[in-house]
Amino acid sequence: MLSNGSLAELAPKARGAGSGSGRPGARLRRVLPTTQVAAVDFGHHHIHTAIADASGTALAESRLDIPVDVHAVEAINLAADMLIALADNQRFGRLANVVAGIPGPLHSATGVVSSPTILPGWVGLAPAAELARRLGAPVHAENDAFLGAYGELFAGAGRGRNDFLYVKVSHGVGACPVIRGHPYRGAVGIAGEIGHTHLDGQNEVCRCGQRGCLETAVSIHTVRRQIALAHPELDITTVALTELDDPITRRILEDAGQTLGRVLADHCTLLNPAAIILGGELGTAGPSLIDGVRSAVRRYALPGIASAADVVPAALGVRAEVTGALKLAAKLVKSPTA
Repeated sequence: MLSNGSLAELAPKARGAGSGSGRPGARLRRVLPTTQVAAVDFGHHHIHTAIADASGTALAESRLDIPVDVHAVEAINLAADMLIALADNQRFGRLANVVAGIPGPLHSATGVVSSPTILPGWVGLAPAAELARRLGAPVHAENDAFLGAYGELFAGAGRGRNDFLYVKVSHGVGACPVIRGHPYRGAVGIAGEIGHTHLDGQNEVCRCGQRGCLETAVSIHTVRRQIALAHPELDITTVALTELDDPITRRILEDAGQTLGRVLADHCTLLNPAAIILGGELGTAGPSLIDGVRSAVRRYALPGIASAADVVPAALGVRAEVTGALKLAAKLVKSPTA
C-alpha cells in the first residue's frame, strides 16, 4: 500500500489528443523492502522457512515435511537451500538476520545442542554457526518453545499479558514462561523441558531414556494412535484432529488435556501466570483438550492461582514459532544485544 511504502505510484504515461480530461488512472509498482530477515522453524517432522520485512511481517514462506531428529546435517542443508531459493525467487538481497528454532535443549552460552537423546543427530552441533556458514548471514538459534512464546507475546494471545506460560504440545511437550514481558531461558537456556516430567503410574520408555515422561502420554503421536483405534477406516496420519468431532475423540483429547493440566497446575502454583497458552499441533486441536487442561488446573492448583490463569489456544496456531522467529530476527537487526 502507498501508506506503508510497499507500493509506489509511477508517473502517468503521456496522453494523446482526444484522450479525455479526467484524472488518469494510477500506475503502481511493488517496492521491495531494503532489509529482509528470515526464520527457520525446525520441527521434529518438518522444516518451515520464511522471509520477512524489517518489521518481521512475512513476505514469502516454504515448508517441507521431513523427519529431522537424526538427520541434522541434511536438515540444515535443506533449510539453507530453502531460504536461498525463497530469496532468489523474490529477488531479495542479502539477509540481515536469521533466527532458527530448535526442538530441543540448546545451551545459551555455547549455542550447542546439549541432549544426546532428545535430538540424537544434533548433539554437539551449533545450528546457528552451521546455518551462518551456509547462508553468509548472521544467525541466532533458540529453543522452539521460546520462539513460540515470543510470537504469542508480540503478535498473539500473549499481547497485553506480562506473565504467562506458553506450552507447545506436538510430537513433544515444551514450555517457556514469560515473566514481566520477557521469555525466560533459564541458567543455561534449557528451561521448560516439561515433557520429561515423570508421571506416576506411567512406565513407557521415553526417547530421553527415562520411563513415564509426560510426553509418552501426551503427544500428537500418542493421541493419534489412540484415536486410530476408534477410527480404523481412516488414515489418521493424514487427518487434522480439528476435523474429528465424535464422542470418543473428544474424550481422548480431554483425557490428554487433564494429564497435561495436572503437570501445569504445579507450574501455575510456582509462577502464578495470567494465562496458559497452548500451541503446537496438539495444543491447538480444539476445545476438548483445552477443557481438560482447564479442569485439571482448577482442581490441582491453589484456588486463587487457578482462577487467575486463563487457559487459551495460541492465537497464531502452529505458526507461533515461525512468527516469533521473524519478530526476533527483526528486533536483533535493530538491537543486536536484545
